[in-house]
Amino acid sequence: MSAILDRGSLLFASIAVLAATLLLKTSAPWLPISFFTPLLVLAIAYVPGTLLLATALGRLGGLGVVFQRDYSPLLTCSAMAFAAVEIPLAIAEWFVPGAYLLIPAVLYFAFLMFFAVRTVFGLENGIAAGVVALSWIPLVAAALVWGPLRGILGMLASPFFLFYAWYYLGGELSGLGAGMRSRQNFSRMLQAATVNPHDGEAQYQLGLIHQQRHQYTEAVDRFKKAVAIDPTLTDAHFQLGRIAREQGRARDALAHFQTVIDQDERHNSSEVLRELGGIYVAARQFADARHELAIYTDRRPYDPEGLYYYGQALEGLGETAAARDAFARAVEADRTAPRYRRRFTARWSRLAQKRLA
Repeated sequence: MSAILDRGSLLFASIAVLAATLLLKTSAPWLPISFFTPLLVLAIAYVPGTLLLATALGRLGGLGVVFQRDYSPLLTCSAMAFAAVEIPLAIAEWFVPGAYLLIPAVLYFAFLMFFAVRTVFGLENGIAAGVVALSWIPLVAAALVWGPLRGILGMLASPFFLFYAWYYLGGELSGLGAGMRSRQNFSRMLQAATVNPHDGEAQYQLGLIHQQRHQYTEAVDRFKKAVAIDPTLTDAHFQLGRIAREQGRARDALAHFQTVIDQDERHNSSEVLRELGGIYVAARQFADARHELAIYTDRRPYDPEGLYYYGQALEGLGETAAARDAFARAVEADRTAPRYRRRFTARWSRLAQKRLA
């Protein structure tokens, strides 16, 4: 899916679906669909519905902005996934005719869409799985209106109507692919910049792209190249520490975070102190955790994650009343956070509420 985002084409993906559907119709003529039906359903029902679900469950921000940015990438990945399901299904139909293979095909498509949703939106595994699990809803809605919609689409298929529609709406339609083109152009520029052996910033930016797509091996490789070029690139050390912490490599994480503190203790709004506090809490070094987190929560008193870790540290030291106060502040900080931030803060509010209970 990452390679599709970097080098894919919506035109190629659309042609692949049309060709794969024609192949499937040849081996399974009993299917009551036209060769263009799957692509049409993907474009006007499934992908917009999945995008809406991802925006709501992942709290990605305004729907208009997300639609303009991610519709084309998601449609391209979805079309490639659908073609990847149809081709083996068409071949298998020659040997196992009938509808016996439809359920495995649907499950395989859902499996591929999990990675598409996770890669395009950068969502956590649980949220991506939830989006895919609910993505049948727009298909049911499309099935309920497919009868009248099919008649309308048949009338709109007039060459004259299509010509004038493209003439007046071509700019808007071509703009749907701008999100994917801008992503690909940005990635290509960064790849070109890495030719310069002294450009650590380009390596760092490519590492962020891989990190957002959950490709941690590639991200670590880019961040390490960045700090090898420029050891003072604090951002790269910070991200290496975060990935090491997520992967359970506490010693490596501490080494990178210590480098960040040596270079700039207030880097990234002092978040390195929060990360250190989280490591100490996991290691049950509650006194060390309280020291780091007391400084952090004093500087950033409205960060639910930092307040939750602080509450854990205080609870581990037996300071129950102070811990309850920290957990309550974490819940309140989430409630008063801007809407675009709640995608990141809701988790810590839920955990704090459990500790309070």
